[in-house]
Amino acid sequence: MKLKKIKINNFRLLKEFNIDLEDNLSLVIGKNNCGKTSLITCIQKFISNKNEFVYDDFNLEFKNELYSINTNFKQEEKYENVGIKMKLFIEYSRDDNLSNISSLIMDLNPDNNKIILNFEYSTSFESIKKMHNQYNDYLKLNELQNSNEIFNKYMNDNYRKYFVISKKSIAYDYDKNLINEEEYIDIVNRKINIEKIINFQFISARRDITNEASDSTLSILASKYYNKIKDNEESEEFLEPFKNVLTETDQSLTKIYENIFKEVTDNIKIFGGVKEGETVLNVLSKLDEKEILKGNTIVKYSYNGEYSLPENFNGLGYLNLISILFEIEIKLKEFNKANKKEEKPSDINILFIEEPEAHTHPQMQYIFIKNIKNILNKSSNAKTNGFNLQTIITTHSSHIVSESEFNDIKYLMKKSKCEVISKNLKDLEKEYLKEEETPQRGKNEITNNQSYNFLKQYLTLNRAELFFADKAIFIEGDTERILMPAMMKKIDLEYKNSENETALCSQNISLIEVGNYSKVFEKFLNFIGIKSLIITDLDSAHRIPDTDENGIQKKNKDGTLKEKTKKCKVSDGTFSSNASLNYFFNDIKSIDDLINLDLNRKTFHNENNKWEADEKGNLLIVFQTKEINDLNKEYNASSFEDSFFHINSKFIIENVDKFNSLKNKNKLASLIETPYDFGKECIDKKTSFAIEILLNSDERYSNWKIPSYIEEGLKWLKN
Repeated sequence: MKLKKIKINNFRLLKEFNIDLEDNLSLVIGKNNCGKTSLITCIQKFISNKNEFVYDDFNLEFKNELYSINTNFKQEEKYENVGIKMKLFIEYSRDDNLSNISSLIMDLNPDNNKIILNFEYSTSFESIKKMHNQYNDYLKLNELQNSNEIFNKYMNDNYRKYFVISKKSIAYDYDKNLINEEEYIDIVNRKINIEKIINFQFISARRDITNEASDSTLSILASKYYNKIKDNEESEEFLEPFKNVLTETDQSLTKIYENIFKEVTDNIKIFGGVKEGETVLNVLSKLDEKEILKGNTIVKYSYNGEYSLPENFNGLGYLNLISILFEIEIKLKEFNKANKKEEKPSDINILFIEEPEAHTHPQMQYIFIKNIKNILNKSSNAKTNGFNLQTIITTHSSHIVSESEFNDIKYLMKKSKCEVISKNLKDLEKEYLKEEETPQRGKNEITNNQSYNFLKQYLTLNRAELFFADKAIFIEGDTERILMPAMMKKIDLEYKNSENETALCSQNISLIEVGNYSKVFEKFLNFIGIKSLIITDLDSAHRIPDTDENGIQKKNKDGTLKEKTKKCKVSDGTFSSNASLNYFFNDIKSIDDLINLDLNRKTFHNENNKWEADEKGNLLIVFQTKEINDLNKEYNASSFEDSFFHINSKFIIENVDKFNSLKNKNKLASLIETPYDFGKECIDKKTSFAIEILLNSDERYSNWKIPSYIEEGLKWLKN
């Protein structure tokens, strides 16, 4: 039996929220304040009955809807129940024990293996009517004018009068794939114990981990763990010696106490008038095995197998990891009802682990996620331990994401200021493969299936931080990667529109090196919905005869003469060989039309999985355009290197002795007229050239210029 989906309405940022769960592990990721903790809290409040709902739990848009309902209330209209709602979609199989859920099954169709549990903190029509009348009385009594602000203040003090919790199993029409909320079984009235069906345990990110010498967090956890196993029959073998030692210790301590407390007991005899042979006061030792570990144990670790050091000598990361493993074992014992012989494990067991990466370095985060799945599976195996387990881990760690199964990942993103949505990463495959293969011009043609496989490997191995970024820059290669931070800082220094403007270098921007394969990421960019800048090369080219070793032009199978693509300077080019440019600008046939596009035409918005030009879009693609240098010479570059040399030839030539990586330095002056040949004739290693640009820069990078197409893109991204 598994929990397959959770649907939540009107709880904080979860306005209309759906999340699918995997059978074993679901990794929930997303930027800060995107609803991960809200998901956990909502489940806790409905299932575990931990903490009541407060008015601030209501979604902001829902508060406005409630205000509108109250303001426009009409007696004769019928109002649906409104409020915070949560639906749990459960699927069971023929092999499951159905005794706990049999009273909730509403359809005898053998193909219908779904149960939908519906939890609400909502109003009824009568409650809305009551709210409307009492609120109006409140306005009259206090001589107030109705407003959203006054209504929310009133509701904050009085919402409990109108909202109540209900728990139901609602009907599901298997044939029509529809939910019928009008037909239900009331879980509360039937006195059905929901905890027999679902057991929810939570390991918070706020773990009391400290390396202060006075604290012993692990000792407290050791005590908790003992209390979970002490009544388990399987533990008797190794717990019996522990209890025997306590009994022997009690006897020894009692004898010692006779001497320690002798003076006190003798005085009590005098003042109490105790006669010989009457009751005598004795101080006895009674060590309780339930409490003996708490405050009476210390946890130490050995160093080099020789020294024993206190737990607080460990770093916070290591203590955090040990703490999580202790807590996991404790929660597993709670799932297994290890200390409750008369109870059986629940049908569905959900373990939430919130942000396990706290205080830990990247390598430890890798180790955690690589091993946690095996630990959980081994400990909760239904065949050996009697229960199944589903684990949900929330994280901000790109390191954990990079070591996770791609299909386990659930991505939470803000749809608006008041709403968060969840997406399955495995659904990306459907997006890539459902599109018909459309060959692109140029030699860098890859299939949609190859695109998806590349993306999947690239994200998990190299750039998982994209999931947590607010913006992204996709660049061609090493040169741009090395220089981009300096260019961003230069933009910040030279273009500051207001004091409230956030500097580029202070924004959460992920820099991704993809060559000219940025097209591969286009569906992913639409998937995560962040503002993105693609900086790529124009790659001007034309077609020339494809000849054999004798200089004779080859022929195609249909007899036509064969041609091949050759890169060239823009003035000689007829098209771009860049696959990404050809994809996004597929209606542009000539290179002259391409280089004359304005910024708005290079900005895109995705509508129904199709990129369309839109000046308000969140994707901009920039490439080399015409630029006039200090010598008043106009030139359109084809790559970063000739673009940079064209506008910075004076800077390079004046510092030529400091550019040790350049070759053919005697040609630099002549190349001012033909910058296209600079990269081929003078650059030995692009990375060395980029580093030497930085080495020869002043503090504000003011002695060289950013190519205009990059400057244009960075200024757009900054806002």
